[in-house]
Amino acid sequence: MHHKYVVRDAASVWTGSTNWTDDSWSREENVIAVVDSTSIAGRYAEDFEQLWRGKEVRKSGKVPTEPADGIRTWFSPKRGERLAHRIADAIASAERRVRIASPVITSGPILGTLAEAVADAKVDIAGVVDNTQVKEVIVQWAANPIKTWKAPALRAALTAAPFSGKHSTPYAPGSIHDYMHAKVTVCDDIVFVGSFNLSHSGELNAENVLEIEDAALAERMAAYVDDVRARYPAVQFL
Repeated sequence: MHHKYVVRDAASVWTGSTNWTDDSWSREENVIAVVDSTSIAGRYAEDFEQLWRGKEVRKSGKVPTEPADGIRTWFSPKRGERLAHRIADAIASAERRVRIASPVITSGPILGTLAEAVADAKVDIAGVVDNTQVKEVIVQWAANPIKTWKAPALRAALTAAPFSGKHSTPYAPGSIHDYMHAKVTVCDDIVFVGSFNLSHSGELNAENVLEIEDAALAERMAAYVDDVRARYPAVQFL
């Protein structure tokens, strides 16, 4: 259960990547979105009720994705695969720029499309990840023969394009949590923002994403990603 959202008075939604912990507010990069819309609030309330009454993550997220007040809502796990393919399609369709902030990038559709877009070199692509978590993922993949294609694709994408990586503290009981924790993707003037890591696990978790097409917001979020990636060195895999 990976959501971080609040529905207030059936009229406003507060969501994003921020866990409600001291470390999240003081040590991590995160993005928060606030939407004042009864239609969007209604969809979040619907998702909440599916979790609250059903008490099972796997049965939640069956919420409409059609635009409401100019915003698409995506909830997983019921819409997880569709969300991954939607982000992949937006990356593939971008004509000017792609900016990504995500702790890891392991979703098959997104990773494959990103690697291909980087190789084509037709679009300005850049981003930031959590270098510690990326290394941990590479180790996990090495033990799974089915996923052997992912490691070369990830290496190619994150080294051929200017991706930075934060060397955060590895997880351990009682350790600080100082991850690069923001989850936002910008494709031209489309913004995807929410709780969803660009990961296969995210497709199966209880997650939420807002898809917003707005030029000014896209500029703001792209600038944010560029600011965060400027803080850290290029991604390292050794």
